[in-house]
Amino acid sequence: MHGGGEMSSRDIELMAHLMRRAGFGATRAELEEMVDKGYEETVEELLFPRDARRLGDDVIRRYHVDIHESRIPEPPATEWLYRMVTTSSPLEEKIALFWHGIFASSFSKTQQSRSLAVQIDMFRRFGLGRFDSLLLELSKDPIMIFWLDNQDNHKGAINENFGRELLELFSMGDGNYSEQDIKECARAFTGWTLGNAEYMAARAMKASIWPYGAIAWHFGYRREDHDDDEKTFLGETGRFNGEDIIEIICRQPATGRFMARHLYDFFVADEAPVAQWPYTPPLDPDAIETLARAYVESDHDIRSVLRMLFNSDFFKDAKFARVKCPAEFVAGVIRLGGGVAKPTLEMNEASNLMGYMGQSLFAPPSVEGWHGGTEWINSGSLVERVNFAAEHFNDVEKSGVRDIIERLAKQNGGNFSPEDVVNSCLDLMGPITMSEESTRTALIQHVAKKGDVSLRERESGKAEDERVAELLGLIAATKEYHRA
Repeated sequence: MHGGGEMSSRDIELMAHLMRRAGFGATRAELEEMVDKGYEETVEELLFPRDARRLGDDVIRRYHVDIHESRIPEPPATEWLYRMVTTSSPLEEKIALFWHGIFASSFSKTQQSRSLAVQIDMFRRFGLGRFDSLLLELSKDPIMIFWLDNQDNHKGAINENFGRELLELFSMGDGNYSEQDIKECARAFTGWTLGNAEYMAARAMKASIWPYGAIAWHFGYRREDHDDDEKTFLGETGRFNGEDIIEIICRQPATGRFMARHLYDFFVADEAPVAQWPYTPPLDPDAIETLARAYVESDHDIRSVLRMLFNSDFFKDAKFARVKCPAEFVAGVIRLGGGVAKPTLEMNEASNLMGYMGQSLFAPPSVEGWHGGTEWINSGSLVERVNFAAEHFNDVEKSGVRDIIERLAKQNGGNFSPEDVVNSCLDLMGPITMSEESTRTALIQHVAKKGDVSLRERESGKAEDERVAELLGLIAATKEYHRA
């Protein structure tokens, strides 16, 4: 995209769009560095991060001793927010967030946040690889086994919960399989259970709900409890085990289309809720077919599908077509505003605020995950979002806020009309283009109440700096800032 020389505003705008979707936003300095590398190379670095850096877990845990508590969800949620905010490989965290919303497992039933955090780490490691490998890891994940009762799925007495959700919500979508397929799928996963359960049963003891009791939660396969008889699943017949079922599922055309629509919904533009997909056509059927074809041609490799997605015209043309979920919004505000060079108790509050905005990490409301899009915005959640952003951007000592002010001070000799300072701040916070001129006009009129902005005479105090910071907070209240 950029082969040297002066970078254009379009280059910056496109790179900002990429980083809102593949990450949690970026500062202007970061965007300029990426533009200098080029768009396609930046995509490759996101897909294959090298020398990943973030605030160290040892430092975080030294200051946040509560993270060592393994039974409640808030501490590991804060730990995850630190990674979103400080990582140099944001797509790893973004893909983990993506899968957390699809393979939705919650503390509400499992009562074990540490094992939920282990599941999230599995999403980081396998979430960009082959879908087959990810589904296999998911099927062996202790939290998922417990969440969907597969420890109660026995030879001759099947439990269909996992088999049903594996087909309906995790891979193919409703309408692409039969009730008999669900039963055969459940039969194939008999014997896939918790290692704890096997350990306790062998000793005639009751398995503890706490995974760090007698033995840590882990996958256990009980051969004597597995139904090894012949099964017919999605038109194929054999003595299938779980691995065979996953292989059959992943090569179905319906699976490619279903996962393509999930990726489009999360990375391109808000779709209808998943439950409506069987009778609601996709926003862009051609894009879905393009992504589904990439899924097949790459042998189900998610990284290859995302490469196709990020380099496509339909992605590049979809700026501000998604409402940021609370995790994206909070992490994006903190990354842009700056101020997390070391652990701080403010991160606990920020993590809790995500819950007030409608998204508590490790606690999706149901097996369907969260409903996104405009459902993220209501009168209560919007107030929380606006207040959080305003408080963050109004602090002129935050490093990101400070950088924006210093950049403005070097433009126009540091002197701005109300219109010019609004336009410059919209540029440095996005770039953001107002969909309604009335919003930009209202911002200009607010600044004009105190006249022009002069950042030239900085020794006289912080009054002008605070005017800019206030403007940044107001921009963060616009509907455009809440979209990705």
